[in-house]
Amino acid sequence: MTSSPAGRFVGAWPKIGIRPAIDGRMHGIREALEAQTTAMARRTADLIAANLRYPDGTPVEVVVPDHTIGGVYEAAKVAELFRVEGVGVSITITPCWCYGSETMDMDPLTPKAVWGFNGTERPGAVYLAAVLAAHTQKGLPAFGIYGRDVQDADDGTIPADVQVKILRFAKAGLAAAILRGKSYLSLGGVSMGIAGSIVDQPFFEKYLGMRVEAVDMSELARRMEEGIYDPVEFAKGLAWAKANCPEGADRNAADLQKSRAEKDHDWETVVKMTLITRDLLVGNPRLAELGFGEEAMGRNAILGGFQGQRQWTDHAPNGDFMEAILNSSFDWNGIRAPHIFATENDSLNGATMLLSYLLTNRAQIFADVRTYWSPEAVKRVTGHVLEGVAAGGFIHLINSGAATLDATGAMTADGTPAMKPFWEITDEDVSAALAATTWYPANRGYFRGGGYSSQFVSRGGMPMTMARINLVSGVGPVLQVAEGWTVDLPKEVHQALDERTDPTWPTHWFVPRVNGVGPFRDVYTVMANWAANHGAISYGHIGADLIALASVLRIPVHMHNVPEEDIFRPSAWANLGTADLEGADFRACAAFGPLYGRR
Repeated sequence: MTSSPAGRFVGAWPKIGIRPAIDGRMHGIREALEAQTTAMARRTADLIAANLRYPDGTPVEVVVPDHTIGGVYEAAKVAELFRVEGVGVSITITPCWCYGSETMDMDPLTPKAVWGFNGTERPGAVYLAAVLAAHTQKGLPAFGIYGRDVQDADDGTIPADVQVKILRFAKAGLAAAILRGKSYLSLGGVSMGIAGSIVDQPFFEKYLGMRVEAVDMSELARRMEEGIYDPVEFAKGLAWAKANCPEGADRNAADLQKSRAEKDHDWETVVKMTLITRDLLVGNPRLAELGFGEEAMGRNAILGGFQGQRQWTDHAPNGDFMEAILNSSFDWNGIRAPHIFATENDSLNGATMLLSYLLTNRAQIFADVRTYWSPEAVKRVTGHVLEGVAAGGFIHLINSGAATLDATGAMTADGTPAMKPFWEITDEDVSAALAATTWYPANRGYFRGGGYSSQFVSRGGMPMTMARINLVSGVGPVLQVAEGWTVDLPKEVHQALDERTDPTWPTHWFVPRVNGVGPFRDVYTVMANWAANHGAISYGHIGADLIALASVLRIPVHMHNVPEEDIFRPSAWANLGTADLEGADFRACAAFGPLYGRR
């Protein structure tokens, strides 16, 4: 059984609107351009619909008006059409000169781009430059798209470089639009003094267009004690856990080990925590049928976090099972989209996970950026000489067993380990991920209340992007990005290193791509420049997409290893410096301000 997130949230998914701009001069000029302009708009819409999907797996919907835009009246008509249709992102296209400020998209909350056709018959590039100047002057930054090679007027193709830019912008713009109006569910408060769990509501409101819903962890206890959950689903979930979640040996000291009856009760508790937290996030109509109408509504939350430590975990089973299953692309109800959820209520890591999820539609990994292992240290401890991708050392990503089970690498694509959108996952993939995972009784030194932590080792060879948003006093949010790969270690080497930390937790051996320069001089320097204790790790090299999305949201990027030729930001950024792109990014984000800070 496969289920989608359609209906999880209030409202429909935002659509992408294509704005076909044209030279408005009639009696020959406009009429000669109508067919070419309309066809260009249609091709753009088809490209997007064929390549992009919403989080529920359905193709992205694209709205193309039935007329072109030659001036302000027609621009207003299209704006009204887009309002009615629920358009959240706009792309203006044209093969010709048009009247810039009369035809431009003026909505301050809509991410926007302009594609000017590179042809010689009509000056599409001239309009592109003129309208981008207007966008910059009016404080409405837009991405500029211009093909490298000149095309003939009757060329019905979209060049490959233009396709890349259209799709990169469309993914970023759509992610920003989906965020708007959703919630972050803060289940608890500050965890162990971790700064990311000091939930900053203005950040969510102004930069992401979201609201923060705060619920005390006692709500979990109330719902468990008062039976505010579906008992039929609970029985189903518990049976599934018993059948599919093998329990590992108890590594606690004998005097700290729970009895079999206590462990069985912990299994019941963690399953209840999972379904109750899901109900808190997105609601559950079954609760209304059971007489719990208020609880049935949920919080319209696209993201959540659980404090856990220590007030909950000193007393009750930890949240590892809950967090791992919510973040996975399956549970007892079958294959489904993940619920993005942050351990230790680290809202900033959760926000980063959410951005990466909306760009990829794949489950995300939450992990501590725990240890840099140099080649010398590995050899000293194990006698093993690192080689290949790992020759310069690696970073041990590990946290208590709350990582998505998709990260096992047991799922495959084209015969290689992968993390996939839920609609590509098979029952065999799910079985393989579950078989690769062992659930150990929680380390009661950390978790006095018990519970269960997942343990697996991510298979090597998966392309990964580690990212993190941090808040800087006086500046606001900043983003760092490191593309790299998971790597395999010989079994005995893994065991020797893993035993030095907590071997009951999931491990990801990660090597960032280094270039000998700045923070990416080597693996050690990446670790030394990581700005927080947690990282959000996504399958695939998505750094360029994250940078584009960050610019839409006005979050500057202070560290990345993305090739310069792949960086795509609004054209206004070039007005603030071209020799120092990082500095220009900071200046632009400060000058234009957060996307949703404009009301």
